Parts: sequence; C-alpha cells; structure tokens
Amino acid sequence: MSSLFPLFEPLHVGALEAPNRVFMAPLTRCRAEAGHVPGVLMAEYYGQRATAGLIIAEATMAMRGNSAFYAEPGIYNEAQVAGWQRVTDMVHDADGRIFLQIWHGGRACHPFFNNGAQPVAPSALAITNDVVHTPEGKKPYVVPRELSDEEIPGIVAGFKMAAQNAKAAGFDGVEVHGANGYLLDEFLRDGANKRTGPYGGSLPNRARLLLEVIEAVASVWGADRVGVRNSPLNGFNSMKDSDPLGLVTWLGSKLSGYGLAYWHVMRADFFGEQSGDVITAARAAYRGVLVGNMGYTPQEAAEAIAEKKLDAVAFGTPFLANPDLPARVKTGAGLNAPNQSTFYTAGAKGYTDYPAIDG
Repeated sequence: MSSLFPLFEPLHVGALEAPNRVFMAPLTRCRAEAGHVPGVLMAEYYGQRATAGLIIAEATMAMRGNSAFYAEPGIYNEAQVAGWQRVTDMVHDADGRIFLQIWHGGRACHPFFNNGAQPVAPSALAITNDVVHTPEGKKPYVVPRELSDEEIPGIVAGFKMAAQNAKAAGFDGVEVHGANGYLLDEFLRDGANKRTGPYGGSLPNRARLLLEVIEAVASVWGADRVGVRNSPLNGFNSMKDSDPLGLVTWLGSKLSGYGLAYWHVMRADFFGEQSGDVITAARAAYRGVLVGNMGYTPQEAAEAIAEKKLDAVAFGTPFLANPDLPARVKTGAGLNAPNQSTFYTAGAKGYTDYPAIDG
C-alpha cells in the first residue's frame, strides 16, 4: 500500500475536494432509456462507483439531434434532467462527487439515429476508419455537412444550455468533451478541420470553438467547476493532427488562464499509430490540476503522481467491472475481469452485476 499512497491523498479539484485521486473516466455504456433518458439502472451503476475521487459521467448529448450511439443519454430536456437527478442523488447519498461530460458528436453522428439528418462538422470529411453499429447492423459513416460560421453561435448556446441543465440535475460540475474525434476535437485538430475563416487554419482559430464553449459553460458554473478533456494523439474517428505536441503546448498554456477545475489529457492512440509524450508537454505548459488517462496501472499512476507528472488518473475499463475500484487498489484485492460483450448492450448484465469485495 505504501507505494500506492499518492493515489489516496485528497486533492483540491477546483471548487471540490476529491477524497482520492482514482477518478472514473467517462465511459459510454448505451444504457439510457427511450428518449435518451437516464433511468434507475444508470443511477444504480453510478451510485455503485461513488468511491471514485471523482466520477466523470459518460458523453451526454448537449443538444437534440446529434446522437452517435443507439442509447446514449442527453441533457437537453426536462425528462433527461429528472433522470440525471436520480443519478446525482444516488451518488451524493453515497458521499460521491460527479461531473457530467457534455458533448456534441459532430461527424460521428449518423442519420440512422437522427431521423435521417446529415451530421455536421468543421469540414465535409467523413470518418473512414470505422463503422457505426446499429440495431440493423454495421453502417458506414456519411459525409457531414460543413457548418457555416453563422451556425456556430448556436452550437455554443447549446453547450451553455446543457451546462444549465446539468446544474439543475444536481451535478458537481461539467467536463467539456474536446476529445476522440467529436465536434470540438474535429475543429481543434487539422486532420479534420480544413476550413478557412475565423474557425479554421491557424491553431488559435481551430481552438476558437472549444474556447468559446469553455467560456460559455464557465459563465454558468464558474471555471472552477469545469473540466476539459482532450486527446491529441488518438486516431479514433479518423483523427490526426500534424503537430500534436505543439497543440498540447499551446492549448495547455491557453487553458492555464481559465482557472479550470482540471485538464483531462488522454496520452495515447487507440490504434497505436501516433505517438509522443503529450503528458510531459501538458505538465510543462499547464498550470492547474492535470488528470491523465489511458492504460495506467495503479502503480504507474501512483508513481506519476508522486513525481508530480500528474495530479490524478482517470481509470476507464477497470471501473467497468470493479465498482469499488479504489478499495480494491488500496487493499490489493484482485480485480474482476470485464465482459466486453456487454459493454454496449442493454440491461444489468455486465453493468450493475459485478461484485464488490464485500459483496
């Protein structure tokens, strides 16, 4: 346990104090009910994981009509707010802390899920390295429609309303999803953003939408209850940037001025095609709480925190099968193995039925 002690030191995360540094990463599970409403099962799932230093709830639609999965949650109407209130009540009753990740799917949305509507993106470039999984089988992604500059204030307003709804639902804060090839990331990285004008070309222009969203969300919550997630190397959803280390350095310096709760950086590429030490670059550039993610073992995470390379680590897959992950790490108990076949299916199997060590 002594070598893992850094994981169990409390941490000021903006306006919150996290009791430990074992955060739960946002994990899409496709368990929302009809109308993208969180149900009782989702409340149970998050409540089970309330001992995380901070839960970052899954990618949640900031506005209607941008579904990228079959059953992801939303936060744009009263029924969804009420559903999320059940979740936050369950987490808070267990003395937990929970942020909501607010999100626009961009070109990863599909007409199948959106009444035939064409998805939108910074440029008319389709995702080519994957397919959409639907109840009717796999479908290719479609070419998105390029957003006009005049439409972009509506996107910012949608994120601001989502932030207001998250506050009404009882969350402790929000995470702006700027990662993994969804809309804000598409604008940020030059592999997907080929536009000209105020939202294209230079890095400051490509980052403009992300920064406008952060400012709008912070106007609702205060910056110290807002986190931001980025994935400078991840090739998921056909993403790439010509200078990921330069992007991280510029963005870290820029975000330092906002007084955010944290910056959440994914360190690797799902496909292993792009590499680079973005965590060292982020630590050098960013003045604030830095959260690392992707493939950390508890030992590596503790060492990174002890060496001040990171302030906390967000664990993804281990939290799927281990609702009491902090206790298991602390006591050296074995971990349950996740059942990958149930990651995105309906029902309790592989979702709320994993045993705790005292179960």
